[in-house]
Amino acid sequence: MEEFDNTHKPFHYNQGSIETINLIQGTVSSKEFEGYLKGNIIKYLSRYNYKKEPLNDLNKAEWYLKRLIKELEKV
Repeated sequence: MEEFDNTHKPFHYNQGSIETINLIQGTVSSKEFEGYLKGNIIKYLSRYNYKKEPLNDLNKAEWYLKRLIKELEKV
């Protein structure tokens, strides 16, 4: 059975045959996808200090930042 973790591979994001982020990327332009990633970085950075487990949101922000970097390296 595949292992899931709440930050990098949440179970609820992987239902069906395609991961949600890949579906989103496949339905928007490159610039729109960059904006989606940037928005998620901002979202997680702006609320981590209000959470019971702040490191979880910081790890999520880091994940989206790494994904954004990866996308920009393709260009």
